[in-house]
Amino acid sequence: MTTVSEPTTATTNVLRVEGLTVHYGGVCAVRDLSFSVPAGEAIGVIGANGAGKTSTLKAVMGLIPRKVGTLSFGDVDLTRVSARSMVRHGIGYVPEGRHVFTGLPVEKNLLLGAYARKWNAETRATLAEIYELFPVLGEMRGRLAGALSGGQQQMLAIGRALMSKPRLLLLDEPSMGLSPKLVENILEVLQRLRAEGLSLLLVEQNAKLTFEATSSCLVVENGEVAMSGTSAQLRHDPQVRRIYLGL
Repeated sequence: MTTVSEPTTATTNVLRVEGLTVHYGGVCAVRDLSFSVPAGEAIGVIGANGAGKTSTLKAVMGLIPRKVGTLSFGDVDLTRVSARSMVRHGIGYVPEGRHVFTGLPVEKNLLLGAYARKWNAETRATLAEIYELFPVLGEMRGRLAGALSGGQQQMLAIGRALMSKPRLLLLDEPSMGLSPKLVENILEVLQRLRAEGLSLLLVEQNAKLTFEATSSCLVVENGEVAMSGTSAQLRHDPQVRRIYLGL
């Protein structure tokens, strides 16, 4: 399966975020956050509930008001791009809570993910690739999305985002509410996407999943970066192991 629409290099399609700040009323949810996602790399953001993880993703996507010094993807200034146009620039988004269209069949949910593309042989091939990645979706393609289990809906949400052939995929808490077995399934999919060269920005409370799916991580507390480093380094850091892994 090929999910990357075109070859990438180390200098193309890089997400750069510098000085990101988000306020909700008088509360600062994200404070002067800076990070980047190199092409073909998977970057994780972990932290407790309320740490500012989801706000960070929503701010990058332009879904909430934010202040930022630099927000770019390759040579595109994302501060000038509306949320609805992000997909046209190669950015896919899997929101927290899945938000599938419960009253529509699985296949129509997937096809909605390709709204910015022409319906042709290439798009049909992408649909076939999604069914190969998630066989259960192919088996249930005519079933209403609302009849799927939570794990199946999460697969559908990821598949829908992949239908746009993104070069960067943002995922918000994909393991939320899933059984350990389904979390393993999601991990396998993320590792496969990463191996195929898709850039990933993964926001998660499940540190174990994040460390296994990514190359580098940010540990966010109270909207600020408390720690950062390679996933291998952070996974073995005593403080991270105590707080996030319970070890």
